[in-house]
Amino acid sequence: MVTYSSFSGSAFFLSFLKYDFYGNVVISDKDEQLDFLEFCSYLQEHEKKLNLTFKSLDKNNDGSIDYREIQQALKALGVNISKENAEKILKSIDADGTMSVDWNEWRNHFLFNPATDLEEIIRYWKHSTVLDIGDSLTIPDEFTEEEKTTGLWWKQLAAGAMAGAVSRTGTAPLDRMKVFMQVHSSKSNKISLVSGFKQMIKEGGVASLWRGNGVNVIKIAPETAIKFMAYEQYKKLLSKEGGKIQTHERFMAGSLAGATAQTAIYPMEVMKTRLTLRKTGQYSGMFDCAKKILKKEGVKAFYKGYVPNILGIIPYAGIDLAIYETLKNTWLSLYAKDTANPGVLVLLGCGTISSTCGQLASYPLALVRTRMQAQASMEGAEQVSMSKLVRKILEKEGCFGLYRGILPNFMKVIPAVSISYVVYEYMKTGLGISK
Repeated sequence: MVTYSSFSGSAFFLSFLKYDFYGNVVISDKDEQLDFLEFCSYLQEHEKKLNLTFKSLDKNNDGSIDYREIQQALKALGVNISKENAEKILKSIDADGTMSVDWNEWRNHFLFNPATDLEEIIRYWKHSTVLDIGDSLTIPDEFTEEEKTTGLWWKQLAAGAMAGAVSRTGTAPLDRMKVFMQVHSSKSNKISLVSGFKQMIKEGGVASLWRGNGVNVIKIAPETAIKFMAYEQYKKLLSKEGGKIQTHERFMAGSLAGATAQTAIYPMEVMKTRLTLRKTGQYSGMFDCAKKILKKEGVKAFYKGYVPNILGIIPYAGIDLAIYETLKNTWLSLYAKDTANPGVLVLLGCGTISSTCGQLASYPLALVRTRMQAQASMEGAEQVSMSKLVRKILEKEGCFGLYRGILPNFMKVIPAVSISYVVYEYMKTGLGISK
C-alpha cells in the first residue's frame, strides 16, 4: 500500500491532484492511500483520454502532430497563437527533435499531466457567465459540445444568473449612486459620494439605496436566455469551415445577440432607471411604474435611450473581447503546455481588466442613455435627441461631463466580480456541475 506522505514527492502524484474553486490542492482519494487497482484504473482511464485527444489533433491521420495541427486545434476553440508559440509547445513534447510528435511521445509526456483535454481551455476561461459587474453588454461565453449535449450549459447559465443576482444586490447602493450622479450631478450641482448617499438616505432611508434592484435582478434570466439562444443562431449564420468560429465572427455574433436581447428586455431597463431615481411614494412597484409610464408617456417611453444603448454594445463588447482574448492568449502561450487551469487570480484579473476597459470606452453612451431614460419623468426637463444631449453636455461641462458617476461605477467592479465568482462556484457545486 502506498501512503500519501511517502508518495507526495513523485511525479505521478501530480496527476492525482485536483483543485477546489479557490485554487487549493485537494486529494482525490479520501483515505489518502493508493492501492494497485486504483493505480491500474487511473492509468487505463488516463491513457484512453490521451489517445482520444491525440486522434482529435491528428487531422491528417498520419500518426503524428505538427505545429499546424496545434494551431488549428486551438483556433477551433477560439485561441489564436503564433507559429513560434505553437512550435514552443511542440518542442516541449517532442523527445527526438523531429518537430513532430507521435503517439508514444504524446503519451509519455502527458501520462503524468492532468491537462489532457484542449476543451478545458473553454471550461476554465469562462468570462461573461462567471463574472457579473452589472452590465449586460459582454459577448456570451463559448460552451463545449459536451456541455451542450449533456445539458451542463443551462446549469452554468443558471449558476451565472444566480451569481449575478447576488452580486447586483450586494453592489446596488453603488449602482444607484452611479445613476443618481449621471442624472443629477453637474458643474452647478456637484454631488460627491458622501453627499449623494446622505441625500438618498435622508429622502428614503437606508432601504432606498436598493431602489431599482428588483427589476435589475429580474431581467437577468430573460436577457441571459435570449442572448444565449440568439448567439448560437447567429454563430451558425456567420461561421464557416464546418461550424468553426473565428474571433471577428464571434464578436459579430455576440454583438447581434446582445442587441437582440437588449431590444427584447429594454422596457425593463427604462423601468430600472425610473425606479432607481424615484422619490418616496412615486411608484408602489414595477407594475405600477409600467402602468404610469404607459398612461402618461405612451409606449415610446419604454424605448427612450435605445439608440445610445445599442451603439454602446460595439465599443464595450469589442474592447472587452479583444483585451480578454489578448490576455488569455498571452497566458496560454506561456503556460498552456503545463495546464489549462489559469487559477482564480488570473481569471478574475483578466476579466476585471477587460470589463473595466470596455466600460471606460462605452461609458459616455451609457450616461446619455440614462439621461434620456430619466428626462421624461423630470418636471420641466427638455426632451432632447441623443445628438443634442451630447452637444449640451459638452458645451456646459466639457468631456468630463460624459463621465459623471464613473467613480462609484469603478468602485463596484472588484466587489461585484468577487461576489459573482464565489456564488457561481457554490452554485456549480449545488447544481452538480462540479463536486
